[in-house]
Amino acid sequence: MIASVEWKQGTQYEGRSESGHIIQFDADPTHTTGPSPMEAVLTALCACTSVDVISILQKKRESVTSLVVSAEAEQSPAPPRVFKHIRLTYRVGGAVSRKATEDAVTLSKNKYCSVSKMLEKSAQIDFVIEYVDGVPKE
Repeated sequence: MIASVEWKQGTQYEGRSESGHIIQFDADPTHTTGPSPMEAVLTALCACTSVDVISILQKKRESVTSLVVSAEAEQSPAPPRVFKHIRLTYRVGGAVSRKATEDAVTLSKNKYCSVSKMLEKSAQIDFVIEYVDGVPKE
């Protein structure tokens, strides 16, 4: 895997992935033209675990209709400002079973999500699951 970042001007940077995608980064505190690098890492965690959870639930033939994963992170107060604690919230829609959903999230966290496995070396990662369509199937 190959990636690069080019400084454009001021606090703005342009990242390029090996697959040709471009990500704008902004190191200014207002982040007007793009996420900060740490925001991008946190977003990557949400994306990585989302891919796992949807894949697992679909393989289990669960009727998942939506998934939103959000993250709140606490950083160290002094540089390097690594993440110390991350709380993931999974908002799952559809007629899914509680066990299948909990298993999917746990498998993602403990086995499949590469971003989670890297971040857990410095941060405690907790999660909560919310069911948007009411009480899940048992």
